[in-house]
Amino acid sequence: AGFYLLRGGPGDLPDGVLPGPAPRPGDPPGRSYYEIPLVIQDRSFYEDGSLLYPAGRAAFDGFKGPYVPGSDVPPIWNPEFFGDTMVVNGRTWPVLDVERRRYRFRLLNGCNSRFLILKVVADPAARRPADPALAFWQLGSEGGFLPAPVQLEQLLIAPAERADVIIDFTSVPVGTALYLINEAPDSVFKGGRAGTDFAPANPSMTGQVLKFVVQSHTSPDTSVQPSRLTLPSLVPLGTVDRIRRLSLNEQNSAVLPHVGPREALLGTVDGHGKPVPLRWDDPVTENPALGATEIWEIHNFTVDAHPIHIHEVQFQIVDRRKSGQKAPLPAEPWERGFKDTAIAYPGTVTRLKATFDRTGLFVWHCHMLEHEDNEMMRSYRVGPAQTTPPKNPQGLSSTGAPDPAPSPAASMEMQPGRPHGAAEPFTARRDPGH
Repeated sequence: AGFYLLRGGPGDLPDGVLPGPAPRPGDPPGRSYYEIPLVIQDRSFYEDGSLLYPAGRAAFDGFKGPYVPGSDVPPIWNPEFFGDTMVVNGRTWPVLDVERRRYRFRLLNGCNSRFLILKVVADPAARRPADPALAFWQLGSEGGFLPAPVQLEQLLIAPAERADVIIDFTSVPVGTALYLINEAPDSVFKGGRAGTDFAPANPSMTGQVLKFVVQSHTSPDTSVQPSRLTLPSLVPLGTVDRIRRLSLNEQNSAVLPHVGPREALLGTVDGHGKPVPLRWDDPVTENPALGATEIWEIHNFTVDAHPIHIHEVQFQIVDRRKSGQKAPLPAEPWERGFKDTAIAYPGTVTRLKATFDRTGLFVWHCHMLEHEDNEMMRSYRVGPAQTTPPKNPQGLSSTGAPDPAPSPAASMEMQPGRPHGAAEPFTARRDPGH
């Protein structure tokens, strides 16, 4: 996984207001960086260092068949994947030397299925939930800045979500070691709090992400304190033209009792509030007009939280309403900017508001990779309804013609590899405290 950063324009701040510089192509060796991109993933490895990914379903839940064609359960699909080692920018057990100053970190959860609950703590082995040593100041998410900086003791990030944060090391003595830890579960996330609603990640492995070692500052920090920042104003979205009711679904085996899930599906909601699961190759059901502003109500009928990602638009989270709840809950303070990925909690309706300002055929999907790769992805079309023959799962029309290749502008989302031109600002050394 990787990402790129877009800068400039009325939605940005002048140089020097926030910590910098960030890594750029052609930088001289040894340059100090105070804005650093961090891609966090969980991976497993064979003894020779090569990547380990389960070869079959049995690794997930012990089910050893019968598989297709003896049943409807695919043999190679793992409903979720959770690695046993945390990796940052491609490195295991990373150590980052930081100066006594403010740093801006651009965080991306690049895990297949794992949610992250991040904290900065003094003791990586402390009983969970651990006491935070430093706060995060979150400035932005996928679509840019928040209305105002938000101070947080911990940072919840779903797969594919991004967070733009400042951590202030100014008051930390030289030589101090601090640790970025993860307190989310080593299994599917359903919401709740670590230690109360779920067991936190293994403190000796997946509960540790990155070690900071504080050094003397080499130059003055002229960036603005996060509490005093004024961020660019958000442009509000227009009047709502339509509300759509959509569903998140999982289906168990239809022939083997108590075996599942065998696939994850998106769909719609009927007039009785019941889900209508749909497959990738079913006809398009979401067809906003060009320029229309819509609310998509995401009804989660599963027992897991899902990161829902809509291509080609930036949306706002309107609110959430749990089953049986009278009044909806507003978006969390750190979710109130523009986003392209939102957490849809189980048994909850999550409402997203977007303006569809580009014509074309796009997709929306769950961003847990194993889910989107087994049917939890659907096409949607902006503009006039499709008049050409429908396509089958192989991308062929009824005449046998292949789909045209998407244009680069329409297909560029998260690009593989690390951020373009990003230097590696930390080393990968393991020490007794980490």
